[in-house]
Amino acid sequence: MIEVKDIQKIYRLGDIETKALSGVSFTIQDGEFVAIMGPSGSGKSTLMHILGCLDTPTSGTYALDGEDASKLTDDELADIRKRKIGFVFQSFNLLPRTTVLRNVMLPLIYANVPHEKREAKAKESLLAASFPESRFQNMSNQLSGGQIQRVAIARSLVNDPTLILADEPTGNLDSRTTEIVLHTFAELNEKHGRTIVLITHELEVAEHAKRIIRLKDGSIMSDDRNHTQRKAVIPPGESST
Repeated sequence: MIEVKDIQKIYRLGDIETKALSGVSFTIQDGEFVAIMGPSGSGKSTLMHILGCLDTPTSGTYALDGEDASKLTDDELADIRKRKIGFVFQSFNLLPRTTVLRNVMLPLIYANVPHEKREAKAKESLLAASFPESRFQNMSNQLSGGQIQRVAIARSLVNDPTLILADEPTGNLDSRTTEIVLHTFAELNEKHGRTIVLITHELEVAEHAKRIIRLKDGSIMSDDRNHTQRKAVIPPGESST
């Protein structure tokens, strides 16, 4: 699904050059759950922007689902994002005085999907993200942090993306809620076969993935496909639904 070959990214400011990525190469297969981790300055944010078709590399190639995204225009990159990528961000980005269901429907509204189809699809995505049906009509500002993030996950699913790209998705959550959200990602991967790339600086979060790629100073330091995946522990009194 993902093929990255010798990607370099150089930022230039006048005569000053800063190399953010130095010859990064890897592949990710359909249905994998991969964490990309590293400290601040490691290049993981730059790599996330390239994987998410928010930027292009200075050199090297990036193919998503067989489509070369390395040298596309901004409009062409926007089209790939719309068709192939579901984003989950640290900041949630929900409309606070809008219902859960309508928040998830928004990408379909922008895509001019008929009302009856977008409502059915939004409900399907919410259930896949383990969000309780009894709260579909709640306003998003009435939800807990974990519930809000599950709505954001559902919104990322609604267009049937090739890739779910989660950028520090637990960064604003406490440890209790983090476990619930990571359990949701694991279920999406294991039960629904979703391909997930998780960007994080926290080892405890990365260990919930099935594979960990570690970056340092713009290069891959290790690619661990054989680590023991940590299973999220739902806290007492909580559930994934």
